Amino acid sequence: MSAEDLPDPTRIEGAPHPRDTAHLYGQSKAEAAFLDAFATGRLHHGWMLSGPRGIGKATLAWRIARFLLAQPAAGGMFAPEPPGSLDTDPDSPLAHRIRAGAEPGIFVLKRGPNATESALSQDIRVDEVRKAKAFLQLSSAEGGRRVVIVDAADEMNTQAANALLKLLEEPPAGVTFLLVTHQPARLLPTIRSRCRELRLNTLGPEDMAPALSAAGIEPGEPAETAALAALAGGSVGEAVRLAHLDGLSSYAALMTLLGTLPRLDRPQAIRLADSVAGRQAEKLDLMLGLIEIALARLARTGVQGPPHPEAAEGEAELLVRLSPNAAAALKWAGLHQLVHERARRGQAVNLDPAALVMDMLLEMTAAAA
Repeated sequence: MSAEDLPDPTRIEGAPHPRDTAHLYGQSKAEAAFLDAFATGRLHHGWMLSGPRGIGKATLAWRIARFLLAQPAAGGMFAPEPPGSLDTDPDSPLAHRIRAGAEPGIFVLKRGPNATESALSQDIRVDEVRKAKAFLQLSSAEGGRRVVIVDAADEMNTQAANALLKLLEEPPAGVTFLLVTHQPARLLPTIRSRCRELRLNTLGPEDMAPALSAAGIEPGEPAETAALAALAGGSVGEAVRLAHLDGLSSYAALMTLLGTLPRLDRPQAIRLADSVAGRQAEKLDLMLGLIEIALARLARTGVQGPPHPEAAEGEAELLVRLSPNAAAALKWAGLHQLVHERARRGQAVNLDPAALVMDMLLEMTAAAA
């Protein structure tokens, strides 16, 4: 398999590539902070775009890259008024080059092929950073600006991180680094200290609906959008994944089964466990993830009351019954941690998917009893 045949690690399956996403929803504060720095001449050479997965960090990085390369180089008394948004002309030659992946002023530092080029590497290796260094040694594009997007920066191994640090320490003129990071704490402190952070927020239902529509997902009723937002934790990327895998129906089935606790309906449990038997890994990931979400919502209910909005019909009443107080919440929280660790171990050693899910359900039954 050639490198061109490998999946793009910077794209969420089923959603448009971040460079092709025209609008960014729910992140006006982050955009305003960058625009203020640009307009006041305090444009830092390194920016860290942080927050949970799937909330628009890569989309913002590409918006910033388009914006910077579209700005005129000339200044002085005839300089135009500072722009009021990151929007650029979608029909410009620059926009067409970016959509085609042919803009010479942008370099994307991401995971490349592994040693045998049979799959993607598990991390960003130093060879990829060397390509970025070679890009920076080329003559600059028109206007003198260039942009390096690192997606995702927390996927760099130690060697790659140290190599990127050297580039950040002595950045060439006119270069802006945009580091997309889901877990900033995993980055070297010296990398974090050389970047200004733009913290992005999770999306509420009011922003989730247009964001999903832009990604080609039409949930239908507002209640479905609210349920997707709740299960996805405000992450558009996760909501897209749930929509493509019919996650709402799977969560509703899980709630129906949990409604039989503490006397587990075993035939129903077996059918739910068998639904992931022999299926693709993403189906098992989905079910294990939904079980963890259910446990987390149970734990919060015992302390804060039932979550709003519901992610399935009758969910609030069920969660209150199973987690009526803080003592119950503590038990569900402990089980959440146990299930998380057991699920990861089970996947690592390739346990039978159906048996793994059934084990989770039996643990929940014991806790409910």
